[in-house]
This record gives sequence, structure tokens and C-alpha cells, in this order.
Amino acid sequence: MANPEVTLKPGREHTLRRGHPWVFATSIAREPQGLAPGASVDVLDATGAWLARGAWSPASQIRVRAWTWQRDEAIDAAFFRRRLAAALRLRETLGLGGHEGACRVLNAEGDGLPGVVLDRYGPHLVAQFLSAGAEAFREEIARAALEATACRGVYERSDVEVRAKEGLPQRAGALLGDEPPPEITIREGELRLLVDVRNGHKTGLYLDQRDNRAAVAPFVRGARVLNVFCYTGGFGLAAGVAGASQVTQLDQSAPALELARRNAELNGTAARTEHVQADAFAKLREWRDEGRRFDLIVLDPPKFVASAAQLDSARRGYKDINLLGFKLLAPGGVLCTFSCSGHMQPEMFRETVAEAAADARVQAQVLRQLGQAPDHPFGLHYPEGFYLKGLMLRVM
Repeated sequence: MANPEVTLKPGREHTLRRGHPWVFATSIAREPQGLAPGASVDVLDATGAWLARGAWSPASQIRVRAWTWQRDEAIDAAFFRRRLAAALRLRETLGLGGHEGACRVLNAEGDGLPGVVLDRYGPHLVAQFLSAGAEAFREEIARAALEATACRGVYERSDVEVRAKEGLPQRAGALLGDEPPPEITIREGELRLLVDVRNGHKTGLYLDQRDNRAAVAPFVRGARVLNVFCYTGGFGLAAGVAGASQVTQLDQSAPALELARRNAELNGTAARTEHVQADAFAKLREWRDEGRRFDLIVLDPPKFVASAAQLDSARRGYKDINLLGFKLLAPGGVLCTFSCSGHMQPEMFRETVAEAAADARVQAQVLRQLGQAPDHPFGLHYPEGFYLKGLMLRVM
């Protein structure tokens, strides 16, 4: 049986033809009426030539998210099993996952499954279904994931605001198999980390920062380390295990800091770690005025910008926090600074940090440009998938 068809306006087919998976409402000339969200549709160019097959989302400005560019490929349970198997082969190549490990198994568009996020924490899977297409096939995807990984269960964390853009309510809870315990202990290199997958940020842990946490090790032996927006302590824990003399973990969330304290105890770094609950901007200004200094500072703030309209204010926020970071660095100190805002392009982020350094009257050299871990891949023709941008800088 043929799928309903979506016909594009003349000249609007180029990005889809190149492999970008989104079709916006403004690009569509003719669309089906009364079609259920998540239903499969075929996308045609203005001449009627077939382009791709995707999921229909009538409530979203992104009307179609492409599943496949192969005309003979049906969107069924076997399709999701194939995509999942390919994703798992990559993680196996990367040496990730396993009984005590944690990794991203499916990274939505980056793994060819728009709107589907699947993270593994030891024997448990945590899923987010962020689009109408992902929602329509959530049970098929969950069953395929349990079968392919032999995990104990799939817990759903579709409790995110972005679902509203798809006309979907937020939802969280056990989906298939066993419900995870209140905390899961996972291993990340030499670290042991407690993860709350039911209530933690994202699916419980910032897995995209795994490689960046490891990257601080050469710079922290005997160092005074400040981890700002520390959440449950990942960067500070990595620094402590690598030999930092003093670690300061700063966050506004009391529950996050409590888990950070317990993680410090678990990793044997509690005696060299202080945990400070405060607004980051206010506390950094206070420490600047007191003349406090650190040898390595990590700035990993939450997303400052959710839309292009917020970009100017977000740039000011990034500039302010980085200016404070430079002011708190000891001579020769290292600043690791990040933006997870997709609207903040890499060049703009670099320019913003450079402006902060200029205002702080410091010269800095770029040691490394940082990004998301390789289990968070993004498509070559889908630059929106590259969201985590970071710089490792040394003050000269």
C-alpha cells in the first residue's frame, strides 16, 4: 500500500536531497489532511520525483523527519532493528557500554533515527522519544533495544519541553522490563559514578562530556581545580582521581551536590573536595573580589539559548561567565569552557570567549578544541547535531 505523499515547493528539495533529515512546513506545497502524527509519508519534489520517506508531524514546524532515502525500505520493526544494530556496532568499536559502563546507544538524527535517544547505564536503558515519529514507534524501538542489548529494562524519560513542539505531552516511567533502582553505579575509566536516571538531568548523566572529563588529567596533578555548574561532579571527580590537590565543586542544586559528595566519597577524593551551593555568577564575582585563584577551571553551563531570538542575551551570558573564569585563573592556568547551545555556532563561541579574554587583559593559547564524545555522532549534512562546543585554553 502506497504511503501518503508530501510535495515540496519548487527549489525546496536541495537540503533533503543532500541528506538533511528535516522538511519544514514552509517548504511544502501539498500535504495530506487528517493523517495521524508519526505516520509514514513519501516526500516528492515539485516535479513528482521521489526524495525520501519520513514521519509526519502535523503540529510541528518540522513537518517531516526523514527515516530513509531508500525507496524500497519500509518503516517497520525490521527497519528499527537494522538501525539499532548499526548503532551498537559503532559503540562496540568504541569500546563502550557493557555491564558497568555507560554510553549513548542511539543519538537521534546522528544514528538515522530522528527523535530517538537511547542511553545505556550498565544493565538498564533510558529512552527519550522526542518527535511524533519516535512516539509512534516507541514500543517497537524499546522491544528491539531490549532484544539487542539483553538489558533488564527500558525506562522512559520523555519529560522534556521539546515534545510540546510536536504536540506531545511529557511522560516518564518504566516502559519495558525491570524498573531501574534509584541509583545506578557505572564506571567511566577510573571513575565510579552514581547516576539517578529517574530524576537526573537529561537521562541521568552528561555522557557527551566523557572524553572531555578525561582530557583534564594531564593538567591537574597538584592543582587547585574549580568545577562550575558541576552537577554531580564529573569533571571535579576526574581531576581529583588524577591528582588535584584541591577540588571545588560549585552548583546551585542541592540534590546534585549531594550526589557529587557521595561520588567524591566513592572515588576516595572527599578529603580534597569542597562542595559549594550558590549561584555561579554571584559566587565567582565574590571569589574574584577576594582574590581567590585556581589552576584549572571548568565552565560547563546549562543551555543559555533556546532560540535564535535569545542569541544576543546568551552571548552576554557566555562572555560574563568566561570573563569571571579568566579573572580567577592563576598565571599559566587552564580554562576548559563549553557551550551546549545549538544556536551558538563554534566561531561565535570562540569569538565570545576571545572577547572575554581581551576584557580580562589576558593572552590565551588554544590547547584543544573540544566537542561531544563519539557515541554522540552527527550527520555530515546535519550540522545542528554538533551542539557541544568547547575550548581548552592556557593563559600565557
